[in-house]
Amino acid sequence: MIEAHDLSRRFDDRVAVEGVSLRVEPGEIFGLLGPNGAGKTTTLRMLGGLIVPSGGRASIAGIPLTRERLDEVRTRVGFLTEAPGLWDRLSVRLNLLVYARLYGVADPERAVSRALDRFGLGDRRETLAAQLSKGMKQKVAIARALIHEPPVVLLDEPTSGLDPQTARLVRELVTELSARGHAIIISTHNLDEAERISTRIGVLRRTLIAVDTPNALRRRLFGHRLEVRVRADGARFAEVAVRAGGRDPLVNGNGFSVGVDDPAVTTPDMVRALVNAGADVIAVTPAQAALEDVYLTLLGEGGEGAAAS
Repeated sequence: MIEAHDLSRRFDDRVAVEGVSLRVEPGEIFGLLGPNGAGKTTTLRMLGGLIVPSGGRASIAGIPLTRERLDEVRTRVGFLTEAPGLWDRLSVRLNLLVYARLYGVADPERAVSRALDRFGLGDRRETLAAQLSKGMKQKVAIARALIHEPPVVLLDEPTSGLDPQTARLVRELVTELSARGHAIIISTHNLDEAERISTRIGVLRRTLIAVDTPNALRRRLFGHRLEVRVRADGARFAEVAVRAGGRDPLVNGNGFSVGVDDPAVTTPDMVRALVNAGADVIAVTPAQAALEDVYLTLLGEGGEGAAAS
């Protein structure tokens, strides 16, 4: 649905994006992460047909991303930019209606009515955009981006500055779009949000440093670890766990963590060894590095060496 091969973009002498290759399937939510200036918005603008790549190739819903076919690409994409960009002097209904007509939607009045109901905007249909709160403007902007039912959806910081309730509504909408088969790329600085809704994530710093599921990236960078809680000082039993197949113990009060090769194989042997050594084992659970740790490790010294597919 979304394919890019060695995609690059230069602005005069500055390289904004270089050698980006990715594929996003229908129903997939691809979280695009990276620091400010990493090229996320430029990548989305290329894939949305707003700017032409300087190099490489891409296709959107089977349409090549070429200068001659940019207009055709745009009809297949719903693009939410970071700023809502509504017409302040037009009502909510007219903001949607203009876009429905621009996209050549069959029966635009019906499409607008459906969008107003879907996003809970019916009571604001005649409200001027200038009178809306930031959260309401974002809802209208998302409704506008989807008014033509595009197969591809590109979202640039869709929950930035929103209150928790509206941000949750946006996340639920993205999940709904995924279930309906849309291919979605969401650029965000909210790592918790990215982990909650993304099928895979890509970490971008001009080029893609890594692409995979959050759990796969954790395993690649940090391996498997087990968190063990006991009813005693964890230091007393950490070495027992090491002899039972653990490694690199880290003690934390009444517990410790150890690295293991295969938790399913090691956990039973470790629990038996701890109990035989007199430990009252309260819990043994997988230790999971925060996505923030994964992200910072990839962007830190040596991160380029962890480049993935």
